[in-house]
Amino acid sequence: MTAMTEDVVAVAHRVPPYVLISGPEGVLAERGLAETLDQLRLTEPDLEVIRLYAAAYEPGELVLHASPSLFGGAKCIVVHDLDEAPDTLQADLLAAIGDAPEPDLTLVVLHKSGQRGKKVLDALRGARCRVVDAPAIKTDRDKADFAAHEFRRARRKATPEAVHALVEAVGKDVRELAAACQQLVDDTTGVIDEKVVLTYHGGKVEATGFRVADAAMAGDTAEALRLLRHALAVGVDPVPIVAVLAQQVRQLIKVGSAGRGRPADIARDVGMAPWQVDRARRSLSGWTADGLGASLQALAAADAEVKGGGRDPVYAVERALLTITGQHARNRDD
Repeated sequence: MTAMTEDVVAVAHRVPPYVLISGPEGVLAERGLAETLDQLRLTEPDLEVIRLYAAAYEPGELVLHASPSLFGGAKCIVVHDLDEAPDTLQADLLAAIGDAPEPDLTLVVLHKSGQRGKKVLDALRGARCRVVDAPAIKTDRDKADFAAHEFRRARRKATPEAVHALVEAVGKDVRELAAACQQLVDDTTGVIDEKVVLTYHGGKVEATGFRVADAAMAGDTAEALRLLRHALAVGVDPVPIVAVLAQQVRQLIKVGSAGRGRPADIARDVGMAPWQVDRARRSLSGWTADGLGASLQALAAADAEVKGGGRDPVYAVERALLTITGQHARNRDD
């Protein structure tokens, strides 16, 4: 047996009879499933893949498909949405896991979250299944970590500033963020820095509330208003702009109250990414606690107006911006 053949067999043998893909993040779950199937196909190119969906499950389907085929061959049964599974599917899964696994059968179960299907989850873990985690990616810190991992996975170096800019540009949707990372990997060479990201996504970055907030927190009234009008012109809703401004102010308050310490330690304590702590520390110059408090009050009023409490949402955001930049100027002059 050649070294290459031995490597292939070793990889394939690492896939146990039962695999659990656990978590709500669709991109990670799909990737985990694809990688599992790829590993199985290393030694079974003609692998038969059977997909069962909880919403359309018919009693006995799993048993039927799990039975040895008349013509032989390896099978992989993929059960989607265990967290939505009817009792019949759960019972069939428990029976299948309780039996000795067929030598040419792999069972992959996907479960997003919740308590439904807990007995099946316990049975899978008791059978020493492989667990592939697909945790939710919600916060900016989660998205930054995800993007940084995407670049490391592709063996490309990306600066923290580049990751930050990319999350600002396309971080609303994780699938889009993954695609943007892949595009930069495919279309560029060398270190991926902020300049590279702005070349590809500058329009989106400029139009986000993050750029508006950065200018406002720096006290640059003209630039903040310019970016705000540009964002509104390309269709950005006032509501998320106010939300980002409030987030930036709250971050400054958190970091300012945290005192001295390493960015990583403070980030862990206040639930932020280290680069967010560094940015907040830089932005704190020219701010006082009273100025940040007044800005937060102005944003609370703007939030109520843009969500239906006022007649002119655009004017409400502009007024909040002027309050923020005015507080920064007053604090700097004092």
